Amino acid sequence: MSEQPRADAGSAPREPGLAAQSRGDDNALKQEARFGLALLRRHGWSLVLAFAGLLLPLWAFAELADEIHAQEAIVFDVPVLEYAHGLSRASLDFAFALISKLGYQWGVVPFDIALVLALTALRRFREASFAALALGGSGLLNIAAKQFFARERPSLWESIAPEHNYSFPSGHAMGSMTLAAVLILLCWPTRWRWAVIGLMVPFTLLVGFSRLYLGVHYPSDILAGWAVATAWVVAVYLLLYRGGSLHPWRKSI
Repeated sequence: MSEQPRADAGSAPREPGLAAQSRGDDNALKQEARFGLALLRRHGWSLVLAFAGLLLPLWAFAELADEIHAQEAIVFDVPVLEYAHGLSRASLDFAFALISKLGYQWGVVPFDIALVLALTALRRFREASFAALALGGSGLLNIAAKQFFARERPSLWESIAPEHNYSFPSGHAMGSMTLAAVLILLCWPTRWRWAVIGLMVPFTLLVGFSRLYLGVHYPSDILAGWAVATAWVVAVYLLLYRGGSLHPWRKSI
C-alpha cells in the first residue's frame, strides 16, 4: 500500500518538464514562422521568379527535349498542326505571313538592336547589359539547340513560307518570348508594366501560332522555344540584378 504514493510522487515532477518542452517547441515553431515570413518579405520576388520563371520552364523544356532527342512522336503535334491548317484562307495567309516576319527579321531583331542602343545612349548600362546578354544569348542558344537536336521541319503540307533549317526549338518563338520577357522585367518596377504585358503577351502568342499556321514548326517547337527563352532571360536577370535584390532603373553600374 505504501508503494503507490511513491509511484505518484515519482511521476509528478515530469509534468513541468513536459510543459517546458512543449513551450520550447512552440517557441521554435514561432521562430521558424517569423524567419519564413521575413524571408518571403525580403526575397519573395526572387523566389517566385526563380521558381516560375526558371525552374518550371527548364523542366518543361527538358521534358520536350528528352522526347525529341529520343525521336519520340509528341502526341499533340500533328493534331494541332492539322487544326491550324484547317483555318487557312487567303486573308489569313497574308496576315500570318506578316506576323511571322514581324516576329523575327522585320520586327523583333531590329527592335532588339534599337533597344540595346537606346539603353546605352541613355547610360543605363546595367539595363543595356541585361538586354544585350539576354537577347544576344538567346539567339546563340537557338542556333546551338537547332544543331544539337537536328529536328526536321514538318511536312504535312506545302508551306507558303518554307524554311530550310532545323526546327527545334523555334527561333521565332524564342526571339519573341525573349524580347517580351526582357521588356516585362525592365518595366516591372514602373507604371508601364501592365501595358507592356498587354502588348507583348498577345504578340508572342500570335507569332507562335503564325509558325503553326504556316506549317513550319510543330507545337512542341514553339513551347520549347518559349520555355528556354523564359529560363534564359530570368537567369540573366537574376545574375545581373544580384538575385533580384536590385531592380531596373534604380541603380546603374
